[in-house]
Amino acid sequence: MKTKMQAGILVALVAVGAALLFGQQSGEIRGTIVQGEKPAIAVIDFRGSGDAQKYMTMFNQTLWDDLATSGILKMVGKSFYPLVVPQQPGDFKAPSEVAATKREPAKQVSNGPWFTDWRNPPVSANYLAFGYTVVQDNKLTLAGNLFNVGMNDVVSANVFTGTKLYFGALSNDGARSMAHEYAADILKQFGAMSLTGTKVFFISDRTGNKEAWSMDYDGTNQRQITSYKAITNDPAVSADGKTLAVSTQTKLGWEIRLHSVETGRRLAYYSPGDSTAGTPEFTPDGSRLFFHKTVDGYSRLVVTDMQGSNLKVVSTARAIEVSPRVNPKNAKDLLFISGRSGRQQLWRMNEDGTDLQMLTSGEGDVANPAWSPNGQMVAFAWTRGYEPGNLNIFVMDINKKQPIQLTSASGRNENPTWAPDGLHIVYSSKRGRETHIYSMLADGSAVKQLTTAGNNTQPVWAKGLN
Repeated sequence: MKTKMQAGILVALVAVGAALLFGQQSGEIRGTIVQGEKPAIAVIDFRGSGDAQKYMTMFNQTLWDDLATSGILKMVGKSFYPLVVPQQPGDFKAPSEVAATKREPAKQVSNGPWFTDWRNPPVSANYLAFGYTVVQDNKLTLAGNLFNVGMNDVVSANVFTGTKLYFGALSNDGARSMAHEYAADILKQFGAMSLTGTKVFFISDRTGNKEAWSMDYDGTNQRQITSYKAITNDPAVSADGKTLAVSTQTKLGWEIRLHSVETGRRLAYYSPGDSTAGTPEFTPDGSRLFFHKTVDGYSRLVVTDMQGSNLKVVSTARAIEVSPRVNPKNAKDLLFISGRSGRQQLWRMNEDGTDLQMLTSGEGDVANPAWSPNGQMVAFAWTRGYEPGNLNIFVMDINKKQPIQLTSASGRNENPTWAPDGLHIVYSSKRGRETHIYSMLADGSAVKQLTTAGNNTQPVWAKGLN
């Protein structure tokens, strides 16, 4: 996917307190860290002794994928690696110095793997991840290392200040879990947030009805959350990851319903049936819930407490208004979609209706706005430049109002939301007959399909419970 940017856009994306930037080079977004500044890492395929070996394919692929899709590291292709590779720190052997003679100059003789094998061309790595796996007490035990190969001795090269141990079940799931943990520890060294433990909630019709589902960020562990055997839409998750809100069609109309993510049980919330109720959104502190419902014949923005009481109408325009989205850094700052200008456009206002701004140009139709975790960027779907209904994903600096298109000519792309790290986006895309969930970096690269069964829409990337 090709992405373009207007001049001068700077995007501050928070990852464990570190500010990562979109860099402007040659008129294109080059990644979340300016091109040339990404540390290069070589990742040796781990081997396992005995029964551990059968799970190494899963481990190695998961580890590589986690690091490659992080957006902060440059992966060194394995075809460049030396034939002799280390499995533990003791495998590194400094070359022997052979003194010069009358016939030959002084030279170094290799005694085994050494840092120069990895930092010099053709590898040209800055860091090296390596280790091995064994079976102990019927469990997988991983010994993982991260070395800075720019150093000249084993002690100073060890970024972890020692080999780290990881444990998992003797299965592919156990191997995957260890790989996620190991990758998370590596990413922490570069100030990046691991996505391990985060969840993607979405709507799927794979059982015959549109129900809410969840999955891990990499597409594994997909499970059904609701069982209304009706049409369920618009999943939203509280900032603490504990509460799921959806809109569900009933005999009385559309209702907003709440569920415990931990137990799957429905929570008490008063929501009388309405012809249009939907697009719920929690405030950052989890004390209130925004959504749209019919008021005076129009779909308008409203807000209630977490019992469904104390309803307050937020918008009063004689137009369709949906998708209230609360700034995670300022609960009074709202994005929403409104038809008050004639077409569905992206708007911003304070909760009391002041400081009203139209953020898009009026071209095409806009849908599905979502704030970045730092409250500086917004992602949305837009038909600009395409036939009606043919949506693509855009991002925009909320203050500079310069849209950047991330997808193009690859189907109907919509429902973007940001990952908790602020570096990834999840969205739905209809390519052919089915609609599936995809993730990508926030520059449009590293696209990965997460679902394969049924039609899957409206993903929401949420913080995990752990």
